[in-house]
Amino acid sequence: MPDLASCIDLFLNHGAVERGLSRNTLEAYGRDLSRYLGFLEEEQIKNPEAIAPPLIVAYLGRLGREGLGPRSRARALVALRMFHKFLAAEGITPANPAARVESPHTIQSLPHVLTCQEVERLLAVAGEETPLAQRDRAMLELLYATGLRVSELVGLRFQDLELVGGYLRAFGKRNKQRIVPIGETAIEVLRLYLEGGRERLRKAFSGDFLFLNPLGKCLTRQGFWKMIKRRAREAGIPKNITPHTLRHSFATHLLENGADLRSVQTMLGHADISTVQIYTHVTRERLRKVHEQYHPRG
Repeated sequence: MPDLASCIDLFLNHGAVERGLSRNTLEAYGRDLSRYLGFLEEEQIKNPEAIAPPLIVAYLGRLGREGLGPRSRARALVALRMFHKFLAAEGITPANPAARVESPHTIQSLPHVLTCQEVERLLAVAGEETPLAQRDRAMLELLYATGLRVSELVGLRFQDLELVGGYLRAFGKRNKQRIVPIGETAIEVLRLYLEGGRERLRKAFSGDFLFLNPLGKCLTRQGFWKMIKRRAREAGIPKNITPHTLRHSFATHLLENGADLRSVQTMLGHADISTVQIYTHVTRERLRKVHEQYHPRG
C-alpha cells in the first residue's frame, strides 16, 4: 500500500491528467493536503486506512485554533473529501472517512457590486480614441455584458465571437464551454475596437487573441486587473473594484430586473445553483433598504 505522501501525489496527478483541474485548483489542493499530511505525521498516522472521521474533525479543530476562519476550514474539508473519495475509488481504502464530516458553518458575505450609475461612469471613462482606450472600453463593456470570469475574458479568441448572432463561446472551469449573449451595446464597442484599436496594437505575431497589450501580445489577467483599478480611479469610484466586481454586478442587476436564477446560473457558468443564490441576498438587502426608506412604518 502506498504511503500518505505517495497517495497525495497520485491524487494530484489524477486531478491534472484525468480530471483536467486547473493549475490554481491543484496548487490549492496541494497546500491543503500538505498541511493535512503534517498533522497526520504528528499523530503518527502512516496508513490511510487508519484515518477515521474523528481524526478529520480533530484536524479541522486544529485549523480553527490556528486562526483559520470557517470559510477556509470548509475549503480544506472539500480537499479532504476529494482526496479520500479518490483513495476509496482506487481501492486504497475501503471508505471515505471525510464524507460524513459536517462542514464548518460559514456565513456567506455579500459580494461587492456597483450601482447602475457607477457602472455607467466606469464604462464611459475610457472615452479617448486611442487604441488602448478602445481596448479598455471594449473589455469593460464585454465583462459587464456577459459576466465572464477575467481568465475567460483575456483568453477570448476571434473564433469565440459570433457578433452577427450576438453571442460568444466562453470556456470556463475544466474547459467547459457555454454560450453567452453579448448585447447590442457591447457588440458596437467591440466592432470599433476590432476595426480600429486592435489593428493598431497588432504586431507580426499577435495570433488570434482578442485583447492585446502594447507589445501586441495577449493581455494578462494581471494587466487587466491593473487597468480596471486605474479606470475606477479615473471614474471617481471609491469602492475597491476588482474584475469580479463587474461579474457580481452583472448577476445582481439581472436578478434585480427580473431574470430567473437558472438563466443567470447558465450565463455565469456555475455548475451548482446554490452558488448563484448568494446574489438573491443582494437583491433582498436592496428591497429591505427601499422598504425602510419609503414605507411609512419602515
